[in-house]
Amino acid sequence: MSPDLAKVLGQLTRELRRPIGVLLTRRGQVQEVIVGTELTLAPVTLALFRAGSRALRGLRFIRTQLHDQPLNQEVLTDLAFLRLDLIGVISVADDGQLGHMYLANLLPSNATGQLFKVWPSIPFHSLKVVFDEFIQDLETELQQAAAQYSVAQGKESAILVSASAQSRAEQEERLTELAELAASSDVTVIDRMAQRTSDGHQRYLLGSGKMKDVLIQTLHRGADMVIFDQTLSPAQLRAISEMTDIKVIDRTQLILDIFARRAHSREGKIQVELAQLRYLLPRLSGRGTQLSRLGGGIGTRGPGESKLETDRRRVRERITHLERELARFARHQDRRRSRRGRFGLPVISLVGYTNAGKSTLLNVLTKSQVSAQNRLFETLDTTSRRLRFPEDREVIITDTVGFIRDLPQELVGAFRTTLDELREADLLLHVVDVSAVDIDVQITAVETILAELQLTAIPRVLVFNKCDRVSPQQVERLCQRYDAIGISALQPTTLRPLLARLELHVKALMPVDGQTADMPQGDDAVALATYE
Repeated sequence: MSPDLAKVLGQLTRELRRPIGVLLTRRGQVQEVIVGTELTLAPVTLALFRAGSRALRGLRFIRTQLHDQPLNQEVLTDLAFLRLDLIGVISVADDGQLGHMYLANLLPSNATGQLFKVWPSIPFHSLKVVFDEFIQDLETELQQAAAQYSVAQGKESAILVSASAQSRAEQEERLTELAELAASSDVTVIDRMAQRTSDGHQRYLLGSGKMKDVLIQTLHRGADMVIFDQTLSPAQLRAISEMTDIKVIDRTQLILDIFARRAHSREGKIQVELAQLRYLLPRLSGRGTQLSRLGGGIGTRGPGESKLETDRRRVRERITHLERELARFARHQDRRRSRRGRFGLPVISLVGYTNAGKSTLLNVLTKSQVSAQNRLFETLDTTSRRLRFPEDREVIITDTVGFIRDLPQELVGAFRTTLDELREADLLLHVVDVSAVDIDVQITAVETILAELQLTAIPRVLVFNKCDRVSPQQVERLCQRYDAIGISALQPTTLRPLLARLELHVKALMPVDGQTADMPQGDDAVALATYE
């Protein structure tokens, strides 16, 4: 800052008895003049000077003050939150003379966790700092630190946030699951933050101060985004977006992204796109609906649709088109199920929490090669295979998409045609990961979704999978408590009790003579496998 500019600021401060600040670009040009202590950047400035997760905004803020006081926490928070190059305060005496200057700048991510460096106070006219050299050295340090903390190529990094009235233990459990969801979407988790709130802050879900802390840590750690465990309302998402340039998503968006990655069939892709559009529609933001010209008539003639309304109309048209596509898929599935029903084969459907081992169990029982990696929502498309019991009794085993607690309604609605496959089941095999920390929560989540789908009348068999990961004593206690069967899909010898239970159910469902018609060939055929 030149002495002449500082002198003018001091004189105006004395006359107005108000602090005056200037926002300077790296070329030394005045971008904004701000009167008062509140540092709020104009939308034009935010648009021109964006702050990345690994870069500074390219602006420095110098403000006067009527009292000779060091930098307070509010000023330092503004420095970190706005990602400024430098922030400084000059004290002004009653006669307008310049006094001490107090400066601070951000620090690269470090082991101590220190966010900024506060300089010792010095008389303004004694300050000898060449800003160009200072900012070049600082940017070099930031880039070196970013290289040390960088994640794998092509992956994004995130900080996870939970804000709810739940206990800290429950929040940690949900954050652990959210971290698994992030890993399934190739996102590297850098840190987790949790805050207990009564009902959640209506504007930001968190309080404004805590929200700033989250964003500051995101910038300081070099994360690419913030992921909330709770679903953000359209108003909350807009409010947070106005506060920062950092990408902010919620749990629903993360699950939708995973589904988009996993969908392979035409039907699955349509269902995912429909869920995404239903989620997006109420969150489209713009100038509002006051420019609407869709109604026609007096008072509605004008410049036509706004950009926002055009986007909304196109989204609605696309949703209508996708719903027609799904309706055609549903009719096709009904025909397939009716043909299958003519051959009298019982249907056993695998249901359960995501990553409970349903696909692995299907592969072992039917000697199939369905993808069964150890990650959440590995299976989206419905898979049917044929299982033959020793007495030549045969059944169809169907594997569907896994469930999760608080399954987004957009997904439930979009995947209804897939979940309708469960309605044709004669028996539901509820597979549970016995090694999970929150078994009760997972069982309850699955039962809740089955109740929403009105499938509670179908008989169920509870199966505890992955018993090789816990002690036999614990497995025995849990099986007695829940009246379940303990197995390990990786150890076929443990499946005999399950097969015996299934065969009993099949005997009750089969015709008296135990005979079934031959299965058709071609598109209507299912894979044949014999369990030995």
